[in-house]
Order: sequence, then structure tokens, then C-alpha cells
Amino acid sequence: MRCMSTPTPRRAPAGAAVLREDVTEAIRAAVFEELAAVGFARMSIEGIARRAGVGKTAVYRRWKSKLALVLDLVGAVAAQGLPAPATGSLEGDVRALLTVASHALRHPIASQVIPELLVEAARQPEIVEPVRTALLDGQEGVVAQIVREAVARGELPEGTDPGRALDLVVGPLYWRLVVVRTDLPKGYVDDLARAAVAGLRTLPPGA
Repeated sequence: MRCMSTPTPRRAPAGAAVLREDVTEAIRAAVFEELAAVGFARMSIEGIARRAGVGKTAVYRRWKSKLALVLDLVGAVAAQGLPAPATGSLEGDVRALLTVASHALRHPIASQVIPELLVEAARQPEIVEPVRTALLDGQEGVVAQIVREAVARGELPEGTDPGRALDLVVGPLYWRLVVVRTDLPKGYVDDLARAAVAGLRTLPPGA
């Protein structure tokens, strides 16, 4: 009678089947270096992989294209340090948001890549929504909370539109730092916070 051998347990996949965090971080660091060296338009997956010391497949396992990779990084930078302020007043919250947003927009990857992404979005309508999501999603949530709390305190009327509030608060900052690309003069954030709050209070509900 033939003896039945015990099946050998299958080994869990290792190495290539696992997305190692150290490799992911090396790729992200390489993206910053590649962007600084050649810009978004000339950046390639091959160049990123070479700088990171990995194969192209390691990059493609994590991101399907260089656009997806850069959008991921830009989204992380745009949302970096954007917890909802809790100063107890509308003007204080707006000033705190503008202070953090101004630092984020002056980050090297933001100042260099955002204008290039906007150009790419003009050329490729299919990426307009991903670009918008990467740049604005975190800020929209923060501004919506600021508006809700200001309404609860009686500083803004019911029905104040968070989308219009985002335009008034952050729009001038994007224009100055991303489009015109000039530095902020002394006192600019304080002046903008006061002007934005004044504008918010004059908005008709639902506008």
C-alpha cells in the first residue's frame, strides 16, 4: 500500500509580490529629483526608475503612468498640513488656512508642477477631473468645515456656499503663487483674510 505524503505548504509570495514601502519611498524621492532636473513634460518612468535604483515594473506596479504618479504626489503636497483650523473665529480660521496653503503652494513640487499640470489638462480634457481632484479635494473639505462652523457661530448666513467660499479665500493665492508666480508681500495673508471674510459676509445665501 502506497504511503500518502503530506502536501508541502505553499510559501507566501515575497519580494516582487509585496509593495515594499522602502521602494515606494525611493520612487517618490526620485520623482522629486527628476522633476527638478527635467520638468514634468520631459520626465519619464525610465528616468524615475533609474534614479530610484529599481526596474520600471516596480514603478508601474504602484502607478499606471507618470501622470498618475505626479498627481498622487501633488495631491499629497496640496493636502499637507491642512487640518481644519479651530481658532474660534471665521477670520482666524481663514487666516490659518491661507498661511498653511501659502506654504504648500510654495513647495518646490507644487510651484514647478502645478502650472505644467494645468497646461496638460488644457491639452487633455480627460485629465481635467483628476487634476482638479488632486489640487482641490483637501481644501474643499477644510473650507466646507470652516463655513459650517462660522454659520453655527452666526458669523455667516445659512446657505453660504462652500464652493464660492473656496474661490474667495484660496483663489487669489493660487493666482499669485501659481499663475503670476510672484512672492507674497508682507502682510498679504492678513489682508487677504480680512478681504475674503468681508466678501463672504456679503454673499447672498446659495450664491
